[in-house]
Amino acid sequence: MMKRIFSALLALILPMQAAVSQPADEAGARKARSIAQLQSEGVPTINHLPTIEPESESIRRNTKAVVQRTIALAIVAVKGETGDHEMGQALIRQFDAQSFFTPKERAFMDDPDPTDQDRTNFAWRYEGVHVMLWALGISSDLERPDHICDVLSIANTLRELGTDGLMRRARLRPQKELLDAADLIYRYDWAAVNARLKGEEPPTGLDKGVVYERHYALNWLIGYMDQDWDDISTDT
Repeated sequence: MMKRIFSALLALILPMQAAVSQPADEAGARKARSIAQLQSEGVPTINHLPTIEPESESIRRNTKAVVQRTIALAIVAVKGETGDHEMGQALIRQFDAQSFFTPKERAFMDDPDPTDQDRTNFAWRYEGVHVMLWALGISSDLERPDHICDVLSIANTLRELGTDGLMRRARLRPQKELLDAADLIYRYDWAAVNARLKGEEPPTGLDKGVVYERHYALNWLIGYMDQDWDDISTDT
């Protein structure tokens, strides 16, 4: 009788020990979900592309920093699109954004006649604004990266809220959601870069510019390699 009781206790204890000694692989599970989604869309994947950092090792941006980054990206994008130096300066005053810019952004905003290439590069930052508004809970969905964002909707949102209103409305999404989005775009970007290296168009209609800008913004949001905005890496 005692032997049977002891065996029953072992049957209860051993699974508990296994659960403690083998914690869930958060990063691996995230990678698996991303790969499953991309495969369902027909996007090429590779199993040996690494995982991204787990939540415990990522950097959590504070809401104020994300709001300020949103405003700065929107202003540089407007100047990049229009080339209108005076409008850019007016927007800085309107959003009280003098301190929001990185060194490279400040140099661009101070230049009354930037190069066409600089204008093009900064105009793409609308995609970063789209990511930030999603991260702040203002926009409900990032959508698939196969089309550019709705710039008019972004402009209307920021005009309506302003810096203070955006801060009041902002509810930064849980870190898990930011990491999920970062992992997924990391693998989208690998597929787009792989296609470029092979002299092919991005698969399944992906927009390589949108993919890159989202990857850049999401890597900043999760604190990838603790890099400042001007120095973000988008390794694939």
